[in-house]
Amino acid sequence: MSEETGTPAHVAARDVAGGHFRYYDFVMAAFVAIILLSNVLGAGKVAEVWLPGVGYWPFGAGILFFPISYVIGDVLTEVYGYARARRVIWAGTGAVLFMAFMSWVVVALPPAPSWGNQAAYETIFGQVPRIVLASVCAFWVGEFVNSYVLARMKLWTGGRMLWTRTIGSTIAGEGVDSLIFYPLAFLGAAGWTTGLVIQVLFTQWALKVAWEVLLTPVTYIVVGFLKHREGVDVFDEGTDFTPFATRV
Repeated sequence: MSEETGTPAHVAARDVAGGHFRYYDFVMAAFVAIILLSNVLGAGKVAEVWLPGVGYWPFGAGILFFPISYVIGDVLTEVYGYARARRVIWAGTGAVLFMAFMSWVVVALPPAPSWGNQAAYETIFGQVPRIVLASVCAFWVGEFVNSYVLARMKLWTGGRMLWTRTIGSTIAGEGVDSLIFYPLAFLGAAGWTTGLVIQVLFTQWALKVAWEVLLTPVTYIVVGFLKHREGVDVFDEGTDFTPFATRV
């Protein structure tokens, strides 16, 4: 039995390849929805919060919800294994690419003379190719690093101390995500000095990791529920960790 959840003893990933899971599709849908909504609703707005001793501190609104994708990624790998998490990451990547393409097409369509919202539409849904490229690359690499680190740490810890691998994998995944996104998106851009890029990079990384830490109790609840209801606790023994494999 699992020491943390009392769920069935661990199962090698290859032993459940043909299994049918009741909640896997819902977790995948939640992951893709968070990714898309974070990009559409959160990416373009800068909000601010008051911090004691600091004053008002600006932050990108997307940071409130985008880190949840890493929490869901942790849940996927912890419960269903790296191979099934890999499929979800590719589904999310495809969805983001299609969203970017659809946004470009819809914004580029000539507006009807009677419709006066084109400028606002371009402001909200207009895509800067450099930022789209940076976002997709950072998301893809960061999520795979997150999933790989968690799967490896699960083997190292024997399935114990879930918090160590959810937080550890997020430190690695979000770190790589930030290291790719901010320099690729903003380094050399107008108004962005190298110092500012580095400051924002580390600030956003620290905030995302802190958010993961705060959500650890929720992660425990969701993982325990899914392992119990699905009757599985996958350990990635002998798993092919390449991002490009299709076998589950």
